[in-house]
Parts: sequence; C-alpha cells; structure tokens
Amino acid sequence: MNIYDLTVKDAYGNDVALSGYRGKVLLIVNTATGCGFTPQYEGLQDLYEKYNAEGFEILDFPCNQFAEQAPGTDEEIVSFCKGRFGVTFPQFSKIEVNGENESPVFTVLKAAVPEESVSGLKNKATMKMVEKLSKTTKKPGDIRWNFTKFLVNREGKVVARFAPTEKPEDIDAKVKELL
Repeated sequence: MNIYDLTVKDAYGNDVALSGYRGKVLLIVNTATGCGFTPQYEGLQDLYEKYNAEGFEILDFPCNQFAEQAPGTDEEIVSFCKGRFGVTFPQFSKIEVNGENESPVFTVLKAAVPEESVSGLKNKATMKMVEKLSKTTKKPGDIRWNFTKFLVNREGKVVARFAPTEKPEDIDAKVKELL
C-alpha cells in the first residue's frame, strides 16, 4: 500500500484523499497540544512558510496515545494551534499511531521506515526516558512519542523518520534537498 492510496479525515470531518498531495514533499507528524515538544509547532510553521510555495506540505495528525497530551476535540486543537502558533498547514482528525486502532497512514509510514533518526547523546537519553513512559510502544517500529516526523519525497516514498527530539529546523536541509 502506498500513502497516496489512503483517505483520511481532516480536522473538520471531511474526507481528504492523500493522492491530492502527489508530487509534493510531505512531512507527516503526529502531534499533541500538551506535550513538552509542543513548541515545535512554531518550527513546523516556519518550515512550512519557507518551503510551501516550492511544493512542501506538512500534514499534522494529533494523537492522544502518549500520556493523553492531545485532549480536546479536533476543533479545540485547531483553535489552539492557530491561536498560539499561527499554524496554517493542514491539520487532520485525531488518530492513533500504534496498536489495533492505528491509522493506516502510520501503518504505511512505520513499515517504510521502522527506525527513527536520533542524533546527539542528550536526544538519545531523552528518547530512552520517553520510551519508558509510553504505554503504546510495544513492538519494533512503533511510534515512541508525539512529534515523530516522517519525510516523504515527491514520488510518495518515505525517505526518513525523525525522533521527537529532532526539531523542525534540524531537518530543514533534508527538506530542501528533496525540493
């Protein structure tokens, strides 16, 4: 299965065929509004503004599976993100990223790149701590926490997976390279 074969719900309950993003570079992220990594929304918005005109899209999928850090309705999440961080990239309905109810989007992403990139000792230590807190990380390839990022090239191939500790500005060069 390819990412373009899937249809998801946006934050307003509308069906969105991911085939509409064919030919674009995508950064697909599972997010949360009450997470220590939530300030990354600012960096994501900066990246989006910098490269959107060149064919770059960020697809934001809120997830409440990690310490219930994405409480609230889809509408409340969108309102928070727009009000606090000025988010203008596409936001989708809250989903699960691990387990029997996981979104097919994340099934495809995890199968394509089961290991995430984590650089630096501090980031590696943070991810070990976070993994111990996660109650849904049960098998290899599972998402370990909110703000895991997947980079998809213009042909729909998943080319990289970044740990939550990797900030949007840290992956700027990889995005630019694909554009």
